[in-house]
Amino acid sequence: MLPPGGRISGARLARLLGEWRRGGARQSVVDLVAALKLLVADGRLPVGTRLPSERELTEALPVSRTTITAALDQLRAEGVVQSRRGAGSWINGPVGAGGGITGADDTLIDLSRAAPRALPSVRLAMDVALGQMPEHLASHGYDERGLPVLRQRIADRYAARGLPTSPDQIVVTSGAQHAWALVLRLFVGPGDRVLVEQPSYPNSLEAVRASFGIPVPVPMLTDGWDLDGFEAALRQAGPRLAYLIPDFQNPTGLRMSSESREKLSAVLRKARTPLVVDETLVELALDSAEAPLPMAAFGGDSVVTLGSASKSHWGGLRIGWIRASAEIVHRLLSTRAAIDLGTPVFEQLVLAALLESPESVLRQRREEALEQRDVAVAALREHCPQWTFEVPAGGLGVWCTLDGPVSTRIAVVAQNHGLRLVPGPRFAVHGGCEQMLRVPYTQSPEVLREAIARLGVVAASLAGTGFRADADLSLPVA
Repeated sequence: MLPPGGRISGARLARLLGEWRRGGARQSVVDLVAALKLLVADGRLPVGTRLPSERELTEALPVSRTTITAALDQLRAEGVVQSRRGAGSWINGPVGAGGGITGADDTLIDLSRAAPRALPSVRLAMDVALGQMPEHLASHGYDERGLPVLRQRIADRYAARGLPTSPDQIVVTSGAQHAWALVLRLFVGPGDRVLVEQPSYPNSLEAVRASFGIPVPVPMLTDGWDLDGFEAALRQAGPRLAYLIPDFQNPTGLRMSSESREKLSAVLRKARTPLVVDETLVELALDSAEAPLPMAAFGGDSVVTLGSASKSHWGGLRIGWIRASAEIVHRLLSTRAAIDLGTPVFEQLVLAALLESPESVLRQRREEALEQRDVAVAALREHCPQWTFEVPAGGLGVWCTLDGPVSTRIAVVAQNHGLRLVPGPRFAVHGGCEQMLRVPYTQSPEVLREAIARLGVVAASLAGTGFRADADLSLPVA
């Protein structure tokens, strides 16, 4: 019986693969297998997806029929692809730690998500929220703005950071990604351009594409934002919207200075381009430097700010918010009903309890993240000495410069060593970043040390320092 799933065209698969060739012609089969396995591991080729015919693949990539046949044979041997005469080939299952198909794998260390575990304070806040639920059960439970108590505490948090805010300027959402989707729906139509950083958060880039917008990248400099590049892009591309992550930018970890915030805000105002600021990581400062004012303090009503509890408290809460002018809030609420009718009450009450005394909770999160960052930095210096990076002043990941354009290969080979990583090109708009790799430090210190030790073996195997990429280098898991 064939699994359910749509068929992907050869042209679409070629676009997903991008620049998959890394070696010469003799390396084509290995490179194609690695690239296809990465698409499966990333979920961009879901289980059940029917693949194009060998003839269509030969024309779309383009490569020889022999290369296509050999690559599919290898994927079939590993269980990644299954075929049946007369029915074609399809993706059979996810790539596991052994490189083939697996179910749940306790040996797999997931470094693909820069998301921390819940702190004990979340459990305590749930108890508080449970006690408050009875008073809400008599109502219909729908509130497109969000609970007043939560909006007030979010507004108070902005005020504490130097940005006076009214609860009427806050809309509670089901996470920052939901907030971004609502804003895109309001501002962006098919074919509209959206100015973004390069690199940037992959899910935000996908949201732009899902709204039929066109992301226009402005490359980041090694030490920050290219203000001249943004000004040039505003003139040349005429974007409908700009999207930035100025606080511990994902994935670079950089933080925009107050001077740059003021200058960039002036450039955007002059171009009449609204700015969406993603502050998902703003609460995770790990040094003692004074925090700059929020971007909205410089840009005024033209700035829409997205926030989230996912990184600071716990992703399982699925609570985010939008801070905007009263006029934009009114427009957002008028279109929200087409997407959803509000955010769950219980989770809002949990976050409201956590924000009653926010600093005590956030202090614990920062202390944990600081310890994990220092462990990751030390382990990277020990096991991957050929890589370079700046120690981030905040956030949840280290953005590493590799010793060659091997990020995709590392992500593929790492599967064979029980590691899941997101390769650098996922953070780019049109490919690139092959010499970059994000290493999140959201696991426990013990798991981080083990994970980066494995990563060092993978890096060595691809750097030609005595290991073969196809060697059996599986590490025991304690």
